Amino acid sequence: MTEGASRVALVACGSYDPAEAYAAVGRALGLLGGAERFVAEGERILLKPNLLVSSAPDAAVTTHPALFEAVARHLAEAGARLSYGDSPGFGRPEAVARRAGLAEVAERLGVPFADFTNGRQVSAPEGRLIKQWFIAEGVLAADGIVSLPKLKTHALTRMTGAVKNQFGCIPGVRKGEFHARMPDMERFCRMLVDLCAFLAPRLYVMDAVVAMEGNGPRGGDPRPLGVVLLSEDPVALDATASRLIGLDPALVGTVVAGGEAGLGRWHAEEIELLGDPPEHFAPGEFAANRRTGSTTGVGVGGPVGRLVRDLVAPRPVIVEERCTRCGTCVEVCPVDPKAVDWVADETRSGRERAVPEHDYRLCIRCYCCQEMCPERAIEVEVPLLGRLVHRERHGA
Repeated sequence: MTEGASRVALVACGSYDPAEAYAAVGRALGLLGGAERFVAEGERILLKPNLLVSSAPDAAVTTHPALFEAVARHLAEAGARLSYGDSPGFGRPEAVARRAGLAEVAERLGVPFADFTNGRQVSAPEGRLIKQWFIAEGVLAADGIVSLPKLKTHALTRMTGAVKNQFGCIPGVRKGEFHARMPDMERFCRMLVDLCAFLAPRLYVMDAVVAMEGNGPRGGDPRPLGVVLLSEDPVALDATASRLIGLDPALVGTVVAGGEAGLGRWHAEEIELLGDPPEHFAPGEFAANRRTGSTTGVGVGGPVGRLVRDLVAPRPVIVEERCTRCGTCVEVCPVDPKAVDWVADETRSGRERAVPEHDYRLCIRCYCCQEMCPERAIEVEVPLLGRLVHRERHGA
């Protein structure tokens, strides 16, 4: 093992029973030196859960309230003055927190919701790609951050975890601007790494008691994993979580970009695992995208490059029989003109109108539509030519 290896604590937690979650988090904190290593008496600490969209706790879309409560109690007992918050991809922050079950816990514990509606521009001279950020006021008001990611598969980055969780510190629609500015997965992941390095959470507590596989980060299926993971190193944490679900960390853009930028370590020999052995949680492979290469197909410029992308690259596809014509996909599409929009049809109106359609010439493959669809009606599909190319390259 490499000297000074990054430490990741894995502790079994078989359910969201509050007492079990509190004990598991306490044991994991103890393996890393105790809560007092991360917070001091009187410090203002922001808890940053994953509140992607308005969703019930058992859907495995958001950080579970039992884990949120466990972390909050341990940090409060160490003397921290807590707040919490996130800027969801869709919906009002406070309403999403209530639907996810966190608001009730926070009110009981006296933890206020931080301001994730307003923000301001801040300088980031050390950023490798991004030199300025617009960050939520509630984040900037804190002395430190403790990040509470949820382990889920993801169409763009293959998995979402510790590194990506800080994206919600950018308020409102400004997150969509980054998708439009950085349509290729590699640059998008480098941006996420810059943001994580700038905000520098002191600790990451990953909810993998019940994770998500398949059409994540919203439309996938809950998959019990029975573990909480803690680390100071977000790259090591995400790499370890990837290995638990049978996903090669070398395929996860945030892991590779994080290692290259010095945010953390991801090679197995550079990580010291504490607590319960990882094989204790081996669930078999999660349903996830394990194809090599970019998930966007962006990178070759000009008309020829765009044509190749349209014929080969993965793309979001609406499953008509599941679509309720709610229009969420149209609303969240970050490009102008919209890459997914309503089709003019004078013979239909209201909920009877035709489903929205994608214009793949405009689509940047950010998968915001797939990520936000409340009906799991958008899936990522590889065109036939793309599947043939993959088989030719890999003999599959």
